[in-house]
Amino acid sequence: MTSVVLSIGSNIGDRLAWLQSVVDGLDGVVAVSPVYETDAWGGVEQGSFLNAVVIAADPTLDAHGWLRRAHELEDAAQRIRDQRWGPRTLDVDIVTCRDSDGEVTVHDEILTLPHPYAQVRAFVLVPWLALDPGATLTIEGQVRAVGQLLGAVDPAERAGVRMTELALRMPNELIG
Repeated sequence: MTSVVLSIGSNIGDRLAWLQSVVDGLDGVVAVSPVYETDAWGGVEQGSFLNAVVIAADPTLDAHGWLRRAHELEDAAQRIRDQRWGPRTLDVDIVTCRDSDGEVTVHDEILTLPHPYAQVRAFVLVPWLALDPGATLTIEGQVRAVGQLLGAVDPAERAGVRMTELALRMPNELIG
């Protein structure tokens, strides 16, 4: 059994619908954070993002399986990869993956886990902390509290992550 923390974001089209497509497209969704509106990150001029964090578990997926699933969800959202950190319909990043032995570490040509930038991205840390106040992430071999990592992020970047009134539905919630 593996579980993942996924950071999801969208800034093109029906942003909330694209985020909801991730929740609807995964088996084993355990929890979903509030939805935040965030300033774009990475220095590319573009519109703001909606971001959230999803925790999911699946006994059939390993870390690379989760990456394949993330890419399938992005492909279903017609994600185009023509500009690094550019606008996108959907971005699904694996922040961390855990199996029965604990946090999974991967460093190969297609996947790095834990995510190499998670600890400096308020748009990942804020929703994750809201979802799981006891969350931890291993940075350079040391387990660190997500709250501690967020405290080290530039205050201006933290201020750029704003909670919205929008919400994602868990797969078993009735529309009503």
